[in-house]
Amino acid sequence: MTLREHAEDVHEQFSDHLDITVDDVEDRLSTLVDEYKVPVEEARRSVTNHYLDEADMDRDALGSGGSNAEPGLAEVDAPEEWIDVTAKVVDLWDPRSDAVAQVGLIGDETGTIKFTKWAKSDLPALEEGAVYRLENVVTDEYEGQFSVKLNSTTVIEELDEDIEVGDDTEEVAGALVDIQSGSGLIKRCPEDDCTRVLQNGRCQEHGEVEGEFDLRIKGVLDDGEDAHEVIFDKEATEDLTGMSLEEAKDMAMDALDTTVVADEMAEDVLGRYYRVAGPVFGRYVLADEVEELDGPVDHEDALIRARSI
Repeated sequence: MTLREHAEDVHEQFSDHLDITVDDVEDRLSTLVDEYKVPVEEARRSVTNHYLDEADMDRDALGSGGSNAEPGLAEVDAPEEWIDVTAKVVDLWDPRSDAVAQVGLIGDETGTIKFTKWAKSDLPALEEGAVYRLENVVTDEYEGQFSVKLNSTTVIEELDEDIEVGDDTEEVAGALVDIQSGSGLIKRCPEDDCTRVLQNGRCQEHGEVEGEFDLRIKGVLDDGEDAHEVIFDKEATEDLTGMSLEEAKDMAMDALDTTVVADEMAEDVLGRYYRVAGPVFGRYVLADEVEELDGPVDHEDALIRARSI
């Protein structure tokens, strides 16, 4: 999508609320992208937020501004897009915040994706195992992991049918050869349903916040032929390293430096062999299941196992 097309989309969303032109929107986008080298999607979010503030509008009231695409859930690959989906509620989780009415996993033939339904949207409850037509949901993304959010403009229709949900689980195995930047003791945004990792104390969405400590490893498994990027969450990281979150916080406090945590983890796990299985988000496999192996991976065996999933 060109910068002009992004500008036209944003203009269509605000044309009934603000006296702006497509050229105005494109100029703002161009300044961010060309002068400040901001990625296009991030620039679009920034410009959209500017116009939301100027129009004193809530994001939920924004709407799609036009007809929506209907991608398969596994094909969602960009944030801030308004789409329609037909999906089955695979799993429901307990919300972490009163601002969230429901959160869980929905799926279609292509795979699954996380969904969030805001309490203030006042939408009917979704039931696990039921199939729904969801019109006007907006996509979101964090570290390559895409999700959809239901809002006050979303239309929900329960369907009398079933969907065979596609399995997007992948299994990879190999030696852990690298721990990437952003591993170890990190801080996440504490705002409702936002888990973004802070950069220099700032959340990309909510600005400067206090942050809550968490553990993770962004690693690379190499099976001798291919390299696979894997994210280990707090639970998997604690199991992998034997280091708890409290121990990591104490270690960082003693050293007055959080980087010592990732360094300590690297000494414990680099060069060891692991088999990891979990869903794929962006370029990462999220480690739901982790098994430490005794030695090098047989590439053909790993390929056969992966194809059998």
